Amino acid sequence: MADYYKLLGVSRNAGLDEIKKAYRKLALKYHPDKNKGGSKKNDELFKQATQAYEVLSDPDKRSVYDQYGEQGLKGSGPGSAGFSNFDFSDAIEVFMRDFGGFGNLNDAFGRRSRHPKDRPKPKGETIKLRIKLTLGEVYSGVTKKVKVAVLDPCGDCSGNGTAEGSGPVSCPKCGGSGEERQSQRTMFGQFVNIGVCSNCRGQGLVIIDPCSSCRGDGRKRIQKHVEVEVPPGVTSENFITLRGKGNVGSQNGPRGDIAVLLEVKEDERFIRDGEDLYFELPITFSQATLGAEVEIPTILESMRLTIPAGTQSGEMIRLKGEGLPQLQGPGQGDQLVRIVVWTPDQLTKEQEEIFEALRLVEEAAPEHLSREDGRSIWSRVKEVFS
Repeated sequence: MADYYKLLGVSRNAGLDEIKKAYRKLALKYHPDKNKGGSKKNDELFKQATQAYEVLSDPDKRSVYDQYGEQGLKGSGPGSAGFSNFDFSDAIEVFMRDFGGFGNLNDAFGRRSRHPKDRPKPKGETIKLRIKLTLGEVYSGVTKKVKVAVLDPCGDCSGNGTAEGSGPVSCPKCGGSGEERQSQRTMFGQFVNIGVCSNCRGQGLVIIDPCSSCRGDGRKRIQKHVEVEVPPGVTSENFITLRGKGNVGSQNGPRGDIAVLLEVKEDERFIRDGEDLYFELPITFSQATLGAEVEIPTILESMRLTIPAGTQSGEMIRLKGEGLPQLQGPGQGDQLVRIVVWTPDQLTKEQEEIFEALRLVEEAAPEHLSREDGRSIWSRVKEVFS
C-alpha cells in the first residue's frame, strides 16, 4: 500500500499549507503539459501525488486514512468503489480545481492558454452525508435510500446561467484568457505572477444578462433520493463515494460526488472487536455447578447454548462463525460468551436453609482457580481479550 505522506515528502503532522506546497512542487514536475514525451511513468507519478494530496488535504478523508490506511478509503456503491477508481482524469480535475487550471503551467512551459470554449468547466462540489447503521445491517449489508439536497441545472436557463436570448461574453478584465498577471520588481529582476482571473474565475467568459431564476449560477437546489449500497462488515468511519451523484458544476459543469460517512450504532447486547462480538451471560450458582441449557441472543435471532457443569465465572465460550463478516473478504468472526456467575444479594428463608445445608457438605474453595495446565482463570480471560 502507498504511504501518502512519503509520496508528498511531508511528515504525518504536516499542515494544509505544507501539503499544498509539497503537492504543487510534484505536480509541476510531473504534469503532462511539462512532459512532452508523454511518459507513462511521469503520468503515474502525477496521479499518485494527486491522489495523496486529495486525501491529505481533506480533513475527513485524512482522518480515515490515518486510522485505517488506504484500505479504509475503499468503499463500495453505485458507480464507485470508494477511492480505488481514482484515475488520471481525476488527477487532472483535482489539479485544475485547486490550482486554477493550466494558467500557471501554460506560462511556465511556453504554451498558449486555451480558448474559453475549450476550458473544462468547474466540477460541482462534493456533498457529505452521514448514515447510521445497526449491527444487523452491518451483518447482512443493506441498501439505504437517503434524501439529499443537490444542486441541479436550472430549468429556466438549462444550466447556462444566462437570460433567454443572451449568452456569455469574453471577460473584459482578462480578455478571455482566464488569467491575471501581476508584475513585481525585485533586486533579482522583474517577476510576473500569474493567477486565476477574479472576475471570470478562470473561465474567460462572463455573463452580462444573468438568468433571473438562478442569478447566473445555472443551478438550483432540489431534494433528491439516492440509494447507498452498504456492503457487509463495514465499521464506523468507513465511507462510500458515489461518483457523479453530487452537485452539478456552475453553468453546466460536471457533477461532483457524494461522500457517505458510515456510523455503526452501539448495540447494548454486544461489544464489537473487529469481526468478533463479545456477550456477557449471567448464570446462577446451580447452573454453573450442574450445567444448563440457556437461550442467548445472536445478531439476528437467538440460539440455545449449553453451559457445561462446573463452569467458572469469567470463562469464555466461543461460538464459531456467529460474529460479523469480514469487509470485502471471505472471513467470518465469532461470538464470545463470557460467563458471569450471579450472586444474589437477598435470599428467601427457604433459599437460606438450602445454602446452610450446602455449607455443611461442600468442600473448601481452592486457593487458586485453575485448570490442569496451571493457568488461572484471569490469565485465560486476558488471553481471550488479547
